[in-house]
Amino acid sequence: MRSATSLIPAEAPIVRPVYYEKLDYEVELRTIIGPGGRHIKSANALGHVFGDTLFNDASMRDFRRRTAQWTPGKNFDARGPTGPTVVTPHELPTGALELQLDARLNGQVRQAATTPDMLFKIPYTLEMLCEYCTLEAGNIIAMGAPEGVGHARKPAVRMKPEDLVEVEIEGVGICHRPVFAEVL
Repeated sequence: MRSATSLIPAEAPIVRPVYYEKLDYEVELRTIIGPGGRHIKSANALGHVFGDTLFNDASMRDFRRRTAQWTPGKNFDARGPTGPTVVTPHELPTGALELQLDARLNGQVRQAATTPDMLFKIPYTLEMLCEYCTLEAGNIIAMGAPEGVGHARKPAVRMKPEDLVEVEIEGVGICHRPVFAEVL
């Protein structure tokens, strides 16, 4: 779950909160629902996809580790750049499979994977989600980051003010954003 205040347009900066330092990047594919539904099965889930876009699921790891839930560390204001492009399913391989995903921090590749390496696949995710809620047109769902996020590296890599982070998905585009410090 991402709150509306955590999401920002692709051209807005990522804001690192004043009281936390462990800001992490995560390249993710976001699927946008077209026709909604409930009890959608994996076999026909792709018929409910309007399109796909980019997402940098910038997570506050030091806050996220305070609870077993992922939600709090992923919902600080102004940390989820989305877009700038949306591509329709006919512009990508079926299920957006076999696309290259990359995250770069200050020009250095930090994540390099393909969409089969994502935490969740589109058909499975849609089937699972609509077991407990109705998917509606316009819902946007992140498919989970592949390996290479900063907190898992030795030593850990963090985004800091004045960094430039880019996430790119083959056939979808590039979202490049600066990191700013929160001003109280």
